Amino acid sequence: MSKFSCKTIFITGGSRGIGKAIALRLAAEGANIAIAAKSVEENPKLGGTIFSAAKEIEDTGGKALAVQCDIRFEDQIAFAVQQTVDTFGGIDILINNASAISLTPVVGTSVKSFDLMHDINVRGTFFVSKACIPFLKNGKNPHILNLSPPINMEPKWLKDHVAYTMSKYNMSMIALGLAGELKQLGIAANTLWPKTTIATAAVKNLLGGEMLINMSRKPDIVADAAYYILLKASTECTGNSFIDEEVLTNEGITNFDKYAIVPGGKLYTDLFL
Repeated sequence: MSKFSCKTIFITGGSRGIGKAIALRLAAEGANIAIAAKSVEENPKLGGTIFSAAKEIEDTGGKALAVQCDIRFEDQIAFAVQQTVDTFGGIDILINNASAISLTPVVGTSVKSFDLMHDINVRGTFFVSKACIPFLKNGKNPHILNLSPPINMEPKWLKDHVAYTMSKYNMSMIALGLAGELKQLGIAANTLWPKTTIATAAVKNLLGGEMLINMSRKPDIVADAAYYILLKASTECTGNSFIDEEVLTNEGITNFDKYAIVPGGKLYTDLFL
C-alpha cells in the first residue's frame, strides 16, 4: 500500500510552484489532494490554475479536487474545507503554502502590499488552520505544515523588507503556537523552508528573473522534504522549523544535483538563511 493511501491533503496555493510539487509528490503516494487556490484562469506570467494542477494529479493516477478559494475570506475557506470533507470524507494533512511577497523597505511599502501580505500569509494561514482543526482531530497521523522560515530576530533579516519578514515569521509563530495547543490532540504543526532559492513564478517575475532561476532548485526538493516530514508520527514530530536539505540529509540523501535547474551551477542561498 502507498504511504499516503486514502489520506486527504488540503493545500493552499497549490495551483503552481512548491504547492503543486507537494501535491504531485503526495498524490503519487496515494493521497487525495484538495487544491485550494484563487487561479481559475491562467495568467501567462504565473502559469497554472486549480484545474490544470488537478488534471496533472489525476494524470498520475491520483485523486484531486479543484476548489477556488481566496484565503482572505472566511466564507471561502469554510466552503473549500467543507467541499473537501464532502468529497473525500475528512482532512488528514494541511499544507499552508499560499503566500504573498513584496521585498520592499518600510518607505517603499504601500498599504495595499502590507495588507495583502498580512491578509494572506498571516490571517489566511490562521483561519485556514482554524477551519481544518475540527477535521484534523479525526485524521490519520494529522499534520499541519507551514511553508515559512525559522525565526531569527537579528535585524539583518528584517531591515530591507520588514513587512514581508513580519508576515512570514507570523506564519512560523502560528505553527509553533499550534504545536503546543494541538499536542494533546496528536496533531503535529511544523514549518519547512528551502536552503536555496526555488524556481517559482515569484522568483522569476519579482526577485531575480532568469539569472536567479538558473541559480535555483526545482520545487521537487521541498516536496520530497515535506514527504518525509509528513511520514513522521504526529505525536512526536511537532514544533520544528525544518530546512529541506537537513530533512533529506537525515534521510540519507546527500546528493542534491538532480534538483538544480542548472546541474553543477552556482546556487543562491534563500532569504532568511
